[in-house]
Amino acid sequence: MGRYVVRRLLQMIPVFLGATLLIFLMVNVMGDPIAGLCGERACDPATAAQLKKEFGLDRSVWWQYLTYMRKVFTGDFGTAFNGQPVTELMSTAFPVTVRLTIVAIVLEVVIGITLGVLTGLRRGRPVDTGVLLATLVVISVPTFVTGLLLQLLLGVEWGWIKPSVSPDATFGELIVPGLVLASVSLAYVTRLTRTSIAENRRSDYVRTAVAKGLPRHRVITRHLLRNSLIPVVTFIGTDIGALMGGAIVTERIFNIHGVGYQLYQGILRQNTQTVVGFVTVLVLVFLVANLLVDLLYAVLDPRIRYA
Repeated sequence: MGRYVVRRLLQMIPVFLGATLLIFLMVNVMGDPIAGLCGERACDPATAAQLKKEFGLDRSVWWQYLTYMRKVFTGDFGTAFNGQPVTELMSTAFPVTVRLTIVAIVLEVVIGITLGVLTGLRRGRPVDTGVLLATLVVISVPTFVTGLLLQLLLGVEWGWIKPSVSPDATFGELIVPGLVLASVSLAYVTRLTRTSIAENRRSDYVRTAVAKGLPRHRVITRHLLRNSLIPVVTFIGTDIGALMGGAIVTERIFNIHGVGYQLYQGILRQNTQTVVGFVTVLVLVFLVANLLVDLLYAVLDPRIRYA
């Protein structure tokens, strides 16, 4: 196990460097960030030259990338064009998005796996058909439509929630935004769990457990569910980073000042330091989440061993 972890950590290094380089190059071709600083009127040449020199934009892209990576390894993600360090923006944005992601993941796991097990054990019955149709509708409807609809009904018409989340962004306020954020992933988890449960029900080890006279709940939880969760865990592991980085629409609808909000502002204002800094951290989240998922396989299925 230890050798496998070390090998995976070493493999993460070129992936991290390649991903950050790609993001850095893509962000730097978005446009001229200096033009965004000056507003509608064009900067005079002297001011533009001074700003480019101040932010290092007068050097080549490769030099900027190497300088940025050198600072990243010391914990310095640069300075936004408004003079505020990117780390300060991260310290306020990431805790909010982490709480929102936790709520979304919990709803995704609890509701999605429960419905998946229920429909997988009753494949072809009315409850199975109903859940499949419901998940198909959720997948087909865009997230911004779901978010605006719930905000209108629950927040404006019925008054059950606040239409906008407060700056504190407590877990209670994030339940509905978390449900909106996790809605599509929840539907996929339900369908994936259903398919995996239905296929593994016909496996020899399940028939053997039943023939031995084990209680139904033990057959489902100890034998059927553990092996069926491997593809589900794979999806959820990759979905953690996607939820954190893809919360732009949800955070905009419910006025949540998290990672999605900062990314939106950075892209809108062509603030390359902010965008690259936040995406760098999200790349690390993706890599760590995938490593933890791989290690969790052995917990779910004892037959899996790492060399």
